[in-house]
Amino acid sequence: MAHSLAPRQKTRRLKSSPKPAKKAGPTYLEETSLMEQGYALVAGLDEVGRGPLAGPVVAGVAILPTTIRGTWLRLIRDSKQLSAKQRETALEHLREHALALGVGLCSPAEVDSLGIAPATRLAMCRALEALPLNPDFLLLDAFPLHEVNLPQKAIIRGDSLCYSIAAASIVAKVARDQMMAQADQDYPGYGFAQHKGYGTSAHMVSINTLGPCEIHRYSFAPMKHMTTRADVVSKVGMTA
Repeated sequence: MAHSLAPRQKTRRLKSSPKPAKKAGPTYLEETSLMEQGYALVAGLDEVGRGPLAGPVVAGVAILPTTIRGTWLRLIRDSKQLSAKQRETALEHLREHALALGVGLCSPAEVDSLGIAPATRLAMCRALEALPLNPDFLLLDAFPLHEVNLPQKAIIRGDSLCYSIAAASIVAKVARDQMMAQADQDYPGYGFAQHKGYGTSAHMVSINTLGPCEIHRYSFAPMKHMTTRADVVSKVGMTA
């Protein structure tokens, strides 16, 4: 350990400024309470991708063990609070420690035909179907899932308050980001790897320049005023 060799000077001690309070992270209180009531497998469920102009809406689900501990928990929080690298590292830990993880999605075409809210619920149902285990109780972020006949609790800001929901948000976010990175290769010029389909200024410029592609949501403005998915698919078929 290095030590400073500078001569000590007499200085007037100043009061240090108070450090900003750390943002409280999620806890395991909800899960522990439910397990004590006999619900052995408590699943957290969350979604990502409701607002973008392109790409799927994706749901993630996570079942964590009865007891969780370790420094890796510092990375289990609302996925929006993490960098892409942190999310990927967090997912590696979840794959190691979680009892089960699942992903479900609804395509842009399904979003257009069903509407974003029903499509989001369907993605959640598909995520649950992808689980290798059957949960006894669901913890969800903000809204209940009436399509599933399971006891459940919707918690406002659940991805910031509950480890299971935070874990689900990470599962969903990493999965969708990977899908949009692939879309960037399949549909060059739109910048999907950067903006993930959200309506950034750069994305709007590319839509106006190139026109929408197959993975855009044609029920969303501005695509619904420009063309239809059938027109785009037809053009792709003619040039293939």
